[in-house]
Formats: sequence, structure tokens, C-alpha cells
Amino acid sequence: MRKIFRWVALGASVFTARADEGMWLPSLIENRIADMHEKGFRLSAEDIYSINQASLKDAVVLFGRGCTGELISPEGLLLTNHHCGYGQIQQHSSVEHDYLRDGFWAMSRSEELPNKGLTVSFLERMEDVTPIILKGYTSDMTEDERVVLVKKNSAALIEEAVKDGNGLRAKVEALYYGNQYFLFLYREYSDIRLVGAPPSSIGKFGGDTDNWMWPRHTGDFSIFRIYADKDNNPAAYSPDNVPYKPKKYFHISAKGVQEGDFTFIYGFPGRTQEYIHSEGVRYIEEIGDPHKIALRTLRLDIMSKHQEQSQKVRIQYSSKHANVANAWKKWQGEVKGIKKMKTVATKQAYEKKFAQWAVGTEYEGLTDKIAAIYAELEPYTFAADYYTETVRTVELANFAMSFARLYKEVDGAWTFDSAKAEELAESFFKDYYLPIDKEAFVAVMNEFEKNVPCGSKPAFHKDMMAKYGSAEAWAKDIFENSLFSDIIEVLLMTADGKTAEQLQADREKVMADPAFVFFNEFLKWYHADILPHTTRLNQDLQLAYRDYMRGQMAFAESTDGAAGLAAFYPDANLTLRVAYGHIKGYSPADGVYYTPSSTIKGIMEKDNPEIFDYNIPQTLRDIYATKDYGRWADATGEVPVCFIATNHTTGGNSGSPVINADGNLIGLNFDRVWEGTMSDIVFDPDICRNISLDVRYVLFTIEKIGGAGYLLDEMTIIGE
Repeated sequence: MRKIFRWVALGASVFTARADEGMWLPSLIENRIADMHEKGFRLSAEDIYSINQASLKDAVVLFGRGCTGELISPEGLLLTNHHCGYGQIQQHSSVEHDYLRDGFWAMSRSEELPNKGLTVSFLERMEDVTPIILKGYTSDMTEDERVVLVKKNSAALIEEAVKDGNGLRAKVEALYYGNQYFLFLYREYSDIRLVGAPPSSIGKFGGDTDNWMWPRHTGDFSIFRIYADKDNNPAAYSPDNVPYKPKKYFHISAKGVQEGDFTFIYGFPGRTQEYIHSEGVRYIEEIGDPHKIALRTLRLDIMSKHQEQSQKVRIQYSSKHANVANAWKKWQGEVKGIKKMKTVATKQAYEKKFAQWAVGTEYEGLTDKIAAIYAELEPYTFAADYYTETVRTVELANFAMSFARLYKEVDGAWTFDSAKAEELAESFFKDYYLPIDKEAFVAVMNEFEKNVPCGSKPAFHKDMMAKYGSAEAWAKDIFENSLFSDIIEVLLMTADGKTAEQLQADREKVMADPAFVFFNEFLKWYHADILPHTTRLNQDLQLAYRDYMRGQMAFAESTDGAAGLAAFYPDANLTLRVAYGHIKGYSPADGVYYTPSSTIKGIMEKDNPEIFDYNIPQTLRDIYATKDYGRWADATGEVPVCFIATNHTTGGNSGSPVINADGNLIGLNFDRVWEGTMSDIVFDPDICRNISLDVRYVLFTIEKIGGAGYLLDEMTIIGE
């Protein structure tokens, strides 16, 4: 084991001149700082990450559970993407107060809107705890025994790390497929209030059409404020709370950016698979992604049709539509990029060389072993993908299951959390439209019937198709006869003061409900016939990949020395990372070159009042007509909107600060170019580009569109 971790440490401690690939641990950034300086960065490693003094890490937060945000004022003002705050904006919206359509700007602290359930987390520190986590491990242990040991040691370490309370939470994360473990200690704040958001015609300009595309003209930002108690500690929402005083906040550069400028991104990338075997890539390219794309296309078409017919439905399903569409379009670009890079063939060639080198070592036969596991796993993964993209997308059935789980047996009698049930029902029906759900049910279950092999289907599905003869007839029974289709029926079930006999009767009624039965029968099939196999085989894969990761490092060391080891950054896992690069255009096809920046002129070229996604506010048209840009115009006389760079990013980096060579904020990361979304699997420096919102467009929008220029007074703006 000692040799293994020497390799990992070496891989983190050397560098060579290389393409802008990699998501590096900030605690180890000292080992990359010379390369960063060579490429133009002017700060020290201690400026980036320190536990002894305020550093840039203290201005970066995990926003919610899957985005990044950054502090931009000494008064707790927080900047993130519009799509990261979309759920909160939607929850505050109604037909009477449509903040999605019209935008929202608090004109005083008292107008800032609280957001139940929203948290932000600051990283206090990270540290390598591998020896602690693997204490007691012996080579003769089974994998199950190892898992139990890791969980036990992790739990003890976490308990010790958070013993002081005060908003602390901790997590132990495996890196390099379990060859290394890090402790991440966070401080979590829960009083987060919405301060401002542009209308969706700016914040979501281009909609799904422009998503993942370049050139881009989306003003993808929203503004929140963190509140704390009088001692600056985390506290539940209270009118008595005060704005959080950050250890560090970003100064904002309004000087502008140029092609070739150094860019640095700090954030929480979600998941990558850079070291995946060719068979894993083949499944993604040929089977997994194409089927998921097809299923989501059906659902999106149904949602869009109904949204176009009703403003209320448009609001109800705006967030749902965006969530479904995001991965749908990403997968399309991913498949295209994998094919273009001939990734499967390239990995197969590498695996052949690895196998030849591995003869006579502990890694002999490892690539063939992994391929065999994938072959056995494939039908179960396919069934699981279909279960996720069909059964689990039926909203009514999910609601029925969530409602049923509120019945608890205590001492032989049934109890029921009526308050939680009422809250659940109100939340569900607020954003539910039965015709969409019913039509989508028919569409996806027809695909389940057509594409899932007969031997993989649950007996329940076969019985229901035999009984009803079609998905349409099955849907008619569920949606017309389920009590969960009727809010009045559901609310009657949530009444207080029911006797034990009444609760028993209610529960029996729920258990017999067709929506619940549908979900529950598929769930039982999944847990009995699919999950045990995927769990076992993925565990086998995890163990094989742990060996394969070590083997790849040994292979690189033996063939390329330190230069080869420099490539081994850990896969993303929603922990804080550093990615650096530079502003640069790209050529997606022969004869085509995209420059690295866009301006307000491009917004006006796309403006179309007849198309919802391109219908900009009249205020913006008026400003453009008069060129009343104030201090935010660039050298060309236009307002900059977005730019692209070579930073290695993924989901979770949404909202990440984009920082210049001096550590000042120049933009806000929000997307990648469509042609480069395969960067989660394979990085191409010629085509992979992250898309960022130019901070000058943020400032322009706040001042000129939102009329909230007072917010700029909180910020430190350089180079106006």
C-alpha cells in the first residue's frame, strides 16, 4: 500500500507543460503553481488555499447540493447561476408575481426572500486521511469487509471532526477509486435569501435551443445573500439574523478580457470518468446515451406542447423541463464527441499496450477482467436505465409512494404524519399538470415495452399489458382512478385526529391505489431482479478499477516517468477543485472558427418577440437603440456578454467564479460547448471549452435592467 500512495503523491507533485486539462485538489495546488505561473498566474499557492489565513477558497461555496457560488461583497452577497437559483425563483413565482418572466430585485434588505431548504457550504479544510480510513485493513479481507471497515472508520472520523457543531458537517471521499481518501470539513449556512434575478428572457435567453451551444448570449446569474446570527455563525432563518461577514470575497475586474488571458476556475465539479475502460465508453456511446436521449425527447416534446398552451403550465413545468433538457442535450454532444475522438478505439489501443506491459505483474489479465464484468453488467444496466427514465419519471406514482411512506407502524398500530402529508400534497399539486404526466406515461411505457428484453421485464408489467392491451388503457385506469389525482381526496387523507382504525383503513386504501401499485411493483422488481446484480457487479468493477488505477500509474511511471504521472488528477466527485486555462476560440468543423467572446449585439440579432426563448425585455431593446450602456461598454462600443476558455469543467461547476491572473472575478462559469461535453470521459484541448458569463454583463444588467445599482455599491469593482 505504501508504494501505491507514493505513486499518487508523485502524480500530484510533478508537472509538465501540458494542455489545460485537470481538476486539481486545492490543498495540493503548490505542486501545480509553477505551471500556473508559467501560464500567467500571479498569485501564490497560499492565496488559493490556506487553513491559516483567508484565501480564495473562503470566497467559494457549494450552493445547494450541486452548484457553486461565490461571495462578492463584505455583506454576504452571493453570485451564482440563474439556473442554479431557478428552483428558488420558481417557488416564489405565481401568475400574479411571475418572477421567472419579469425578474426579481429586492430594493432593500427587508424585501429579500428566504428559501426554505437552501444551504451553502464553505470548505473549512481538506486532508488526506487514507491511513486512518484503512486502519485495520489486511490483504486477506473480502471487499464487503473492506467496505464495512471504511464506513466504520469514516463515521468515527466524521464524528470527531464535527463535534464542535456550529454548522459543521464532514464527508470522507474516495479518490482514485479508493486508493486514497480525503476528509472534507464544511461549515453550512441555511438562511439564504434571494436578492435579485433577471427575467428568464435574460437569465435563460436562448433556452434549450442555445443550451450547450456557442456563441452564447445568456445572462445566467442570480444573486442571493447569506445571513448569520449576530456572531456570524450559522443559524436557522430569523428576522433577527444579519448579513454574513465573509473571511474573503472577490474583487471584481471590469477591465475586460482578451484572447490568451489566463483563467482560473474554483468550484465543485460533480462527476467525471477520465480513466474508464473502453467497454464502459462503448456502452455510453452505443447504448446508454442514445436510449436515454430518445426517452427524454418524448417527454420534452409533451411538456413543450402543453407549456405553449398555458402560462400557468409554463411556470409549473419550467424547472422540470429545464432539468430534463439539460442532460438530454449534454448526452447528445457527449456521443458526438466520443465518436469524433474515436475514444473507444483509442482506449482499446491503450489497453492492448497496458496488457502487454502487465504480463508477469499483479496487473496481468486486468483489462480482460474488466471487459468481462462489463459484459455481464450490461443487461442489468440497460434495465436500470429504462427503470430510471420511465417508471421513476411518472410524477403521480412518485407522489403516491412518497405519501405512502408517511405511514409508520409503532407498537403494532399505524401512525401518520398529517402535517408533512399536507405539505407534501401542496408542494406536489402546485407544480403538477395531469395531462402531461398521463401522456408522458403512455409514451415512455410504450418504449419500455418495445426495447426492454422480455426476459428482463417484471412479471407485473407483463400481467398489466396482458390485462389492458395497451399503455393507453393502463394509463386511463391509473390516472382516472387514483385518489392521488385529486387534491381534495388527498387533503381528506391528511386530516388530523383520525383513530387507529381510520388510519388502518386509509393505509389499505393507499396500498390498493393503482398509482402506488404501479410504482411499488416496479420497485420490488428493481430491488429483487436488478439492484442485487448491479450492486454486485459494480462492486467488482470498483475493485478492478482500484487495481487498474494503480496499474496505470505504474505503467506511466515505467514508460514516461514523472511526465506520465503528471496526468493523474482524481476524477471529480463534487469536492472543491481548481482548473486553469486561458481564453481561446475553437474550430468545431472545417472552415468554421468561433471567436472567444460575444456581445449584446448578438442578443439583438437573435431577438424575436414571436419565440419565447428569444423575446428580450423591451428595456433592453430601448437601451440598445440609444447605446445607453453607461460604464459597461467595451473597446468596440458594445457590452460584452459571454466568453469561452479552455478550463476543464463539468456539472457542479455551474456558478463557479472565473478568476484572472490577479485573483479578481472576471466571469461566472455556466456551461460547456456542445462539441466538448465528452470532456467528462476524454478531454480534447482543441475543442473542449467552458462557457462563462462576462461579469460586466452581470453589472450592466443589475444597474440598467434591474434598477438595483445600489448593490454595486457593496462590491469592490476594479478598472471601471
